[in-house]
Order: sequence, then C-alpha cells, then structure tokens
Amino acid sequence: MTVCKTHSMSWIGALWSYETPKVIVVKNRRLGTIYRLLQLLIIVYFIWYVFVVQKGYQAQETGPESAVITKVKGVSMSKAPRDIKKVWDVAEYVKPPEGGSVFTIITRIESTKLQTMGMCPESRTVPNALCVSDEDCNQGEMHILGNGEQTGRCILAGRGSLRTCEIFAWCPLEDETAFSESLQDHVPKFTILIKNNIHFPRFGFSKGNIEGQGFLRNCTYHHTLSPSCPIFTVGFIVNEAGADFTELAKKGGVIGVIINWNCNLDLHPSKCQPEYSFRRLDLQNKVSSGYNYRFAKYYNMNGTEARTLIKVYGIRIAVIVHGQAGKFSLIPTIINLATALTSIGVGSVLCDWILLTFMNKNRMYSVRKFDEVRKLEEANTTGVTTVSSLQESSCVSGSACTLDVSVADESTNIEERQEQAQHGNTEHPPES
Repeated sequence: MTVCKTHSMSWIGALWSYETPKVIVVKNRRLGTIYRLLQLLIIVYFIWYVFVVQKGYQAQETGPESAVITKVKGVSMSKAPRDIKKVWDVAEYVKPPEGGSVFTIITRIESTKLQTMGMCPESRTVPNALCVSDEDCNQGEMHILGNGEQTGRCILAGRGSLRTCEIFAWCPLEDETAFSESLQDHVPKFTILIKNNIHFPRFGFSKGNIEGQGFLRNCTYHHTLSPSCPIFTVGFIVNEAGADFTELAKKGGVIGVIINWNCNLDLHPSKCQPEYSFRRLDLQNKVSSGYNYRFAKYYNMNGTEARTLIKVYGIRIAVIVHGQAGKFSLIPTIINLATALTSIGVGSVLCDWILLTFMNKNRMYSVRKFDEVRKLEEANTTGVTTVSSLQESSCVSGSACTLDVSVADESTNIEERQEQAQHGNTEHPPES
C-alpha cells in the first residue's frame, strides 16, 4: 500500500509540475563555434531560400484559368501518281480547323480511292484469313482485326497463289491499292501563332501573350532576340523538341508546346511574361511510335455510294499552359518569420546533445543543467519551518537518475530532517 501510494503521489506531482529553461554559459571555443555556425546556416537558409528563392513573404496561386487559340499559315504541294500535282492549304492539312489548343498538321497521307461495298479477298495480314478450300471459311464470321464479313468462299488473293477468305466490305481494301503523298518539303516553314490568355482569380489578374497587333507583323520567336513573340515555325518546334523531322513526317508524332507563366505581382504587370519550352510527348518505341488516324471522303458515283479512305500521318501539337502568381501577404510573412526564429533553437538542441554526450566533462555539465526544486511541507507537530531542498538530476549512460547537490554543505541534514518530519506526521498525531 505504501509503495502504491508513493507512485500515485509521484505521478500526481509530475502532473502539476512546471518546467522552465535554465541558462548555463559554457566557456568552450569549439562548442561556441559549432553553435554560431549552425545559427548562421539556419539564418542563410531562411533569408536566401525561403524568402528570396521561394518568396515566402507572398501568397501563392497555381493553375491559372487559361484560353488558347492557334492559327497555322503556309501552303504546300504534293505529287500524286502520274505526276499529278496537288496544292495543300490550311483548310486541308490542319485538323481540326477550329484552332484549339490541340491540332494536327498533316505531313503524309495514304489514299485508297473508289471504294464501294462489294466482294473482295481478305487481307493476308489478318489472322486466320489464309485458306485452302471453302471449308476453311465460315460464312457470316467477322474477325475483330478483319475488314468485313466472310462469305464462306476461299478465293485467290492478288496475283500470287495464296488464297484468303472472301469478305463483304469496302473494296478494294486499303493495303492493296493505297498510294502515298508527302508534304514534308514545305511543312518546316509553316508558322503557328499561339494566342494565350491567363487569369488568376485570387488576385484578379489577367494577362495575354500578345503585346500589340503591330508587334506580330515582323516577328518570329527566338530565345534571345524575340522571346515574347508567339509565332513559331514548325521546323523550329521540332528541332527544339529534339526530334528528327524526316522520321516525324513519315511516321507522325506528338509534340508539346509548354507555356509557363511565373508572375511576381509585386512588380509591374509588364514583368509578367510567358516562357516557352518544347518536348516530344509520345514514347518512341517499335510498338507504338508515331501518330496516325483515318478518315473518309464520301461521294456518289453513278448512283452508287463510294468513298476515298485516307490514312493520315501528322505532327500533333498540344499546347500546355502552367503558371503561378505571387503577391505580398502579411500572413505567410509572419508564419515564415516565426518558423525562422524558432528554427534557430535547433542549434541549441544539437549543441546540448554534443555537450552532454561527447564533451570531456559531460557529467559535470549534466549535473549543472537539470535542477528540481521541491517545497517541504511544514510539520504540524514539531513546528518545523519550511525548508527548500535543491536536487539536481542527471542522465548518465542513457538511464535516468537523480543526483542531490548540497546547498551550503547541508543536504544530508536536510534529508534527515525531512524523514523526521514525515515520521512525526505518521507516528505522533498533533495534540489538540
């Protein structure tokens, strides 16, 4: 019972205790140098990185509202079979023509003309299309990678001896009669105008990348000569993205034009200017490299519906807008200043650890650093006056321990008087 009561009283005493820092001046040049260096590093970090680089005194907003309008200019020419020339203008080689943030510039096409609904042999590249007899072809069956519905007949496929299943489809098939036309000779000279307007709703700030109509008449983007001009040549974009134009024009690809707005609204609005960068976005591998799609042009030929199937290879341009804006605000300034001031205390914690762990006189420093002040209760029976005892606790070898330090060389006598006072309270109750 006595032990339990003692533990209970010590727990209650710890609950109502109060800790206050104690200042000890240690005359040690090495430790003092470490302490000042740590303080200097913390101060430099907050001044240079937090406040100068990261602008910790500003309120920030990212992800601006953005609108992009594009316009492509240029004319190209291609040669069809039999040396038939064809002129390509913007209405034909830009898809879609609306001028949005994502569009395609056609660089090469493969056309299959005069397709009508009818019977023809399946392509030899389709799985299970090869056959020897009609028994190998199932009437009404359609393969997911095929071009039409099987009729159940096995017929010759082209001039060779190979046979494939006959299908009902758009005939002739694409891979049998397609011919290629290339526009790549003139595409690098095409120009792209990118109009971009952004808005930061938190600060009510709006800005565009076009300074004036007269500025656009004679400018083309250059990193140093014309960094604000929003007109780019296709060849420049492809080169900056690190792509080979010949390979890109043949197989197609996707290139990103990244516009980054980094605006310090504490300065004049004219200082807020976009930065442009370019990167190829599609993965270059043998399986999925390139970019292409198909579309058809339908017409009526002698009362029969016909079409021209066109497979397009092109450069797909995606305009991507990023941005952030910052403006002075009192709240983040106070928060970062408070963080800086409290972080300086980290140096004290580290130096205390060095002092109590690695210094030669660490035991003596430990005794001097931690004090515990307790008040002795006045003994009712003996009328003993209140005495204060000073106990100094220290931590040696990682285990908690308490070391009593004498005050005026009388700590032993004080302890004896404490025990006598306690025995007096329990064994001799006060007389009435």
